[in-house]
Amino acid sequence: MKAISLFSGGLDSTLAIKLIVDQGIEVIACNINTGFGATRDRRAHMQNMCDQVGAELRIIDIQSEYLQRVLFDPKHGYGKHFNPCIDCHAKMFEVAKRIMEAEGARFLISGEVLGQRPMSQNADALATVLDMSNCEGLLLRPLSAKKLAPTLPEEQGWIDRNQLEGIVGRSRDRQMELARSFNLTDFESPGGGCLLTDENFTKKMHDFIAYDQLEVRDIPVLKFGRHLRLDDGAKLVVGRNQEENIFLEQIDNDKFLHLKTVGIPGPHALLSSNASNDDKTRAAKIILNYCKTTPEHSYIVNIAGVEGEASPFRTREEASKYSIL
Repeated sequence: MKAISLFSGGLDSTLAIKLIVDQGIEVIACNINTGFGATRDRRAHMQNMCDQVGAELRIIDIQSEYLQRVLFDPKHGYGKHFNPCIDCHAKMFEVAKRIMEAEGARFLISGEVLGQRPMSQNADALATVLDMSNCEGLLLRPLSAKKLAPTLPEEQGWIDRNQLEGIVGRSRDRQMELARSFNLTDFESPGGGCLLTDENFTKKMHDFIAYDQLEVRDIPVLKFGRHLRLDDGAKLVVGRNQEENIFLEQIDNDKFLHLKTVGIPGPHALLSSNASNDDKTRAAKIILNYCKTTPEHSYIVNIAGVEGEASPFRTREEASKYSIL
């Protein structure tokens, strides 16, 4: 007997898997990558959690499908920001069902908790997700199962309902008890893992799509850096620390040119490849404002392999006026 689990890497989805594995069911933990997850690589953490509960980890990339079919036209709208949570969950379960059928698995599980999140985990939303994904009866939510209608695996006796949980609401007390009883270690504190629920990231999204069509290759650009929109419409992304500089240096996207100071320490930056000459000059002046420079002197800035001289703005405020975030 085999089940497919949606797996975020968080404590709830880990506990849900453990409750099913302990009943003798093989579980494939599928992390669905929409492109808008955490900014850091969590693969090692997710593998660690799967190892602790005895599940197989798979990472499924649906970025292109997500952009085309979910993000910009959600049937059930957005949450507080750019987050189409109900449509997003339905898409994930739709994908998980495809994997279930391909693997010969019998049912699906998730770590959702009834009432934990007001938009996406209330009773109506949970039912809507089942209907949209055509997973009625197949999706078992082990952490809240006793408070929900029995599913096929329970009715068929594949799973003992008495060994499942009946957690409701936002308290994490029962989850912490279970984590201790299962001797789980290194699990993450609860928190929003989707960038689309973040107000600051949402501002970057709205600005980007006002000027350009968002593609999968553009998503990494949005995840890091200080974002600015220049007078002639060019987008400038400036690294805020060494980690972001390294990340921006690695981006290979022909929509953007790479900028770097020469001879002095400075941030790495990206600039729209169609930037006007005036915006290129502004971009050079802006990144010099984040260096130890003075307006009275000129400095060398490399833009897409071409070096030129520029001076910083007289004040940091002049550079900051272009800031989105």
